[in-house]
Amino acid sequence: MEGLGILEREVRELIRRRGIDPVRDRPGITALVQEAIADYDARSVLGVVPPLADGQAAHKAVLDSVAGFGPLQRYLDDPEVEEIWINNPQQVFVARRGEPELTTTILTHAQVRELVERMLKVSGRRLDLSSPFVDATLPGGERLHAVIPDITRTDWVVNIRKYVVRADHLEDLVALGSLPPDAAAFLAAAVRAGLNVLVSGATQAGKTTMLNALCGAVPVRERIVSCEEVFELRLSARDWVAMQCRQPNLEGTGEIPLRRLVKEALRMRPDRLLVGEVREAEALDLLIALNAGVPAMCTIHANSAREAVTKLCTLPLLAGENVSDRFVVPTVASCVDLVVHLGHDARGRRRVREVVGIPGRTEQGVVETAEIFTWRDERLVRGDGFPPHPERFARLGIDLAALLRARG
Repeated sequence: MEGLGILEREVRELIRRRGIDPVRDRPGITALVQEAIADYDARSVLGVVPPLADGQAAHKAVLDSVAGFGPLQRYLDDPEVEEIWINNPQQVFVARRGEPELTTTILTHAQVRELVERMLKVSGRRLDLSSPFVDATLPGGERLHAVIPDITRTDWVVNIRKYVVRADHLEDLVALGSLPPDAAAFLAAAVRAGLNVLVSGATQAGKTTMLNALCGAVPVRERIVSCEEVFELRLSARDWVAMQCRQPNLEGTGEIPLRRLVKEALRMRPDRLLVGEVREAEALDLLIALNAGVPAMCTIHANSAREAVTKLCTLPLLAGENVSDRFVVPTVASCVDLVVHLGHDARGRRRVREVVGIPGRTEQGVVETAEIFTWRDERLVRGDGFPPHPERFARLGIDLAALLRARG
């Protein structure tokens, strides 16, 4: 440990002298650390400095410390870790495949502060008494959220959310056990047919993964424009424009909200519009886009497919007093075609729990739904409902009744 401390100090001094940016010049830092270790090993042979127990481990430790995020870097590098959070310096948690786990990592108060400040340096955001909350994006695309006392009781609380996309196509979800093959075949056909899909679920239910997988069924010639709060989607489409929101700067100006992105997306000739998550008044802009005939898919927080539809009927009302439910409810009924709801099974695994069709009818201000696939006996099975727009499936040569194994 003594040798590692000496090596790290020497590397930091070399960085200062050479004026290298550890964040933006990763290859340069890697080469510098290799050079420093070679020089250190030569001096250790002469007995000038204590030897390193493991040169490879020392290389990673120093690189993580000077160019990464120190003790947290191994979790950021671990593809199984989806989220990291710090309740206090002695409680560092991670989530692997949705399961929380208390790690053996023990930090100090100074380390937590230094790590957060290093993360914020890249984003240009600040965290102080006047701004006790911060929401920022790290260089690797991870999302940082931090809160400081006196909003919290005594400690800095930190959340780092990674975007681990494990499914590029619906077949990947079948392989993961999240979706049965017959439901996957139907959803792929529905996307090809241009149906508008709402993906719902609770936090960490896999909504972004499902949206990413659904996009794998979009015909290759279509132009996709996506709007997200922060970049999450990882599409393989050849004609794809991705946009993300921008938070206000230190002067409180320059903000680009999701509503603006949705409006701008419509001017970019999209064949397919993706909205990462509908949370507030941007739901109105989404409905206007759908009403204009642009096929779209988006996600929404909800505890059931029915609740997702109800929420989409409510959120547009936040856009202003002149927006009435007399416009919103029938628009949702006519524009949204499918709701794919995700949750967890009895073992905590992510599963599709409902696929609901929206026939386009309302009854006393309530949007009617039809169960296409439903959750029964801990598995997703065929329901009695059918999706709207069967003519779109027929246009593609798809036998919808056969696809759904309709019961006579």
